[in-house]
Amino acid sequence: MANTHNVTEFIFLGLSSNPEVQKVCFVMFLLLYTAIVLGNFLIVLTVISSRSLGSPMYFFLSYLSFAEICYSSTTAPRLISDLLAERKAIPLWGCMSQVFFIHLFGGTEIFLLTVMAYDRYVAICKPLSYTTIISRQACALLVGAAWVGGFVHSLAQILLIFRLPFCGPNVIDHYFCDVLPLLKLACSDTVLIGLLIVANGGTLSVISFVVLLASYVVILLHLRTRSSAGQRKALSTCGAHVTVVTLFFGPCIFIYLRPSTTLSVDKTVAVFYTVITPLLNPVIYSLRNAEVKKAMRRLWVRAMKLEER
Repeated sequence: MANTHNVTEFIFLGLSSNPEVQKVCFVMFLLLYTAIVLGNFLIVLTVISSRSLGSPMYFFLSYLSFAEICYSSTTAPRLISDLLAERKAIPLWGCMSQVFFIHLFGGTEIFLLTVMAYDRYVAICKPLSYTTIISRQACALLVGAAWVGGFVHSLAQILLIFRLPFCGPNVIDHYFCDVLPLLKLACSDTVLIGLLIVANGGTLSVISFVVLLASYVVILLHLRTRSSAGQRKALSTCGAHVTVVTLFFGPCIFIYLRPSTTLSVDKTVAVFYTVITPLLNPVIYSLRNAEVKKAMRRLWVRAMKLEER
């Protein structure tokens, strides 16, 4: 690696070069990141402490929220600190680490969303077999498989990028390290590697998205035989998941399922899937789910009673 990499660090251009805009963005993203951590941590804490949220659906939701915290933490703290820094530099090893963890947590989130869709399919279409199919052991295996899948996806991405020679320039027109901006800086032919990256990241997103859509089409067809009350309850539960899936997969497919080029709009899209979507996850699930709201209120009451003591 030392013989082929003259570059030892990369310089981010960030979101803006205007000092006043940077100050506004610093306050805004600091508040957003704080809300992401607190909101998703609240969901994890609520699920863990509430007996009423003991079903597999909420078990998967807690791990999704944990993955959201980890995912946003790979980019948001760096973005926030760089908004006040004159020189936005990151070491080569730090850049590679960021690529690895972004795709580790992002890939895990994709698989967790797919697992949650499977859970809803079994719960609605095969209710009598639900407790047998989605047992505690099955839940643990599915979550473990999601993390393993995210690791394999991330390992494939980092191995493709790690082998590239970087001889200069070292300026990245972005606010974090990712595969497409790095391909642009490599001093070698990256056509084949670019295709492999699209095949890995883009195809994974599309296949998962199609599987998710297909599962919900089956669910909707099955709901035609249910009563109106049963339809409303099932649609309320699935609606939150469909919303999160659409908000997450849309930007990912736009970024990773295209030729290995960078566009001016990429940074805006990246802000959406690294900051906005993790923030919307707790909002969507708490506002659209009566059981989660009740459990949060009970948790708040218990916390207030403990504080009074």
